[in-house]
Amino acid sequence: MSGPGSGPVPGPADSGALTSLTGAAALLAPDLPAVAEQVRHAHEDPEGYVRTYADRLEDRGIGEPFPGLAWISLVDALDEHKLLAEFDWKEDADEIRCRLRGLASRPSVDPWVLFDEGETELPTHDFLEACGRHYREVGAALVVLDIESDCYPVACLRARRADELVSLAKDAGLAVWPLGV
Repeated sequence: MSGPGSGPVPGPADSGALTSLTGAAALLAPDLPAVAEQVRHAHEDPEGYVRTYADRLEDRGIGEPFPGLAWISLVDALDEHKLLAEFDWKEDADEIRCRLRGLASRPSVDPWVLFDEGETELPTHDFLEACGRHYREVGAALVVLDIESDCYPVACLRARRADELVSLAKDAGLAVWPLGV
């Protein structure tokens, strides 16, 4: 993982990428069309998006448009609506658990009863993988939206839709990977 914009990402003229990005937004935020609109804004008018969301982007060290801006806009919009939790590479298991429980898209069946006591002692990546396995056991999937950083932006959706999200991201030249598979 490296900094924003260092990997292959779509440019503003790529309408196929826009279709994939807004499809991913609709999949992760089906009842919030504003999420897809933010992605569309970042893709079609990156300069305007940077002006509008300058404060939010400053927290990421972004001060000007770059090819992956629409992907970052998706992550930020999902976070704003409690549909994504972003974890540091050395996040504490209790903090991960608390923030995953706070997701608006969390499963109705509590996967935390499935955890073994020792799993909370795992390093961040391994604990997230364990979370992914247990979420799958209750029909949900945890996925990482790769922003080429040292963090894990994690979203939750129905397990049967995870492959569709991976495919949409790939079509846009981006990466999503499911946890716990």
